[in-house]
Amino acid sequence: MEAAVVPRAPAAEPIPHRRRRSLLCVVPAVWTVGLGLWGLSRQHSVWRDEAATWQVARRSSGAMAHLLEHVDAVHGLYYLLMHALFSCFGSGTTTLRLPSVLAMAVAAACVTRLGQRTAGAWAGLAGGLALGLLPAVQFHLQEGRPYALVTAGAGVATVLLVTALEGRARRRHWAAYAAVVAVCGLLNWLSLLVLPAHLVTLAWTRATRRVLARWAVASALAVAAVLPLILFSLGQAEQVSWIPPVTWHMLIGPGVLVAIGVLGALADRPHTRRPSAAAVGLPLLAVPQLLLLCVSLVKPLFLDRYVLFSMLGLALLIGTALGAAVRAVRPRLPRVSAVLVPVAVAVALAALLPQSLAKRSPASRVDDVLAVAADVRRLKQVGDAVVFVPAARRDTALVSPAAFTGVRDIALARGPVESGTLKGEEAPPARIRSAMLTQRRILLVTDAAAVARPVPAHRDQVKSAVLKRYFTVVTDVQVRGRRVTVYERRPSR
Repeated sequence: MEAAVVPRAPAAEPIPHRRRRSLLCVVPAVWTVGLGLWGLSRQHSVWRDEAATWQVARRSSGAMAHLLEHVDAVHGLYYLLMHALFSCFGSGTTTLRLPSVLAMAVAAACVTRLGQRTAGAWAGLAGGLALGLLPAVQFHLQEGRPYALVTAGAGVATVLLVTALEGRARRRHWAAYAAVVAVCGLLNWLSLLVLPAHLVTLAWTRATRRVLARWAVASALAVAAVLPLILFSLGQAEQVSWIPPVTWHMLIGPGVLVAIGVLGALADRPHTRRPSAAAVGLPLLAVPQLLLLCVSLVKPLFLDRYVLFSMLGLALLIGTALGAAVRAVRPRLPRVSAVLVPVAVAVALAALLPQSLAKRSPASRVDDVLAVAADVRRLKQVGDAVVFVPAARRDTALVSPAAFTGVRDIALARGPVESGTLKGEEAPPARIRSAMLTQRRILLVTDAAAVARPVPAHRDQVKSAVLKRYFTVVTDVQVRGRRVTVYERRPSR
């Protein structure tokens, strides 16, 4: 038998018309778009992760395929999407970041819909508005990377799951569920951690065998679609070798978020056995983070952006708590209850304003590849050479090639497009040394002292040693996490 249709929890809030309730999702979506457009260019800054998106998306489809054979296959679908957008609208910070803004608006609408169906209209509105204010969401709301898109997909998949728990899912719903989860997995296969979260929700709500069977089939199809990418990208695991092992202090943030979610779940007083906001939101918040932590004990992978979609659960539970407050206040103070959610959101916005401003400044990221390119443009002279330490800092020249016009990259043997890499292939150390010793002036592009790390590559050590022994610093500029140092050759004795 199909799962029995479960009546929705009655909304205690005075939102009188069904049409108005159906349009309620628009309010958080517009609110989130507004938050995303606020300071979207971050003072015309682009940091190293976004620079990878920018330079890869501007390659031809054939060049991108060549790159993905060697590196970044896990982001292949996202790069293809950005390539199409750059081709249609041109490359720039707006085109780079607007997809994330729109995707997070979809996610906010999904949280609103989930809240409406599990805890009432005010809970949905509050949850949708809260999502855009969460610090992690504000960071990735304006990020030219795929994590906001994954969050939107996880939100849509969760709405489809709740539809199934209400007994209203048809085959097309399950087909859509499988397709959305598969697309999320192709954008970042760690997003498949949403499936264990959904399984906990199914167990919590005691879903029928038929619902469980159809979920299992849909999930298996989604995993099967992503499995080739998973197996192929495992061969490129060196890309994430920089992620540190899990330490106790790394557990503080997730622990605090889960504790807040538990408090929101305790405020949930569902009028029906399933589905409740707690049964949907708490697994979505806690399970992906817990599983990623467990995986990281074997292979360090714990980064909050990989489970950004878990913030959907936190927002839903925050909305649930505010919805419960509205129900508690309404019998005695109906006018106060009508403004409780807007006032709470306004207070949260004011309290988070310093952090919101910080997230929209260039200093919120570790560096800025455009700022250092402007310094190169200003400091270069005809006939200058340039070297990059580490070689990955060549992204500055790849994103802003015009700033390096007339400057020779003397360490580069094969360009990034030709070699199918992000940073190109450099010549052997001995050849780099010989090329440097023939130069009168060399520009060194590297990390600022505050963020610089020891460079293990022998080529980079040779570059630094030659500059220190045979050249003299004449200009040294540090800006937004990057550094340009101009060296001149010492006179021969």
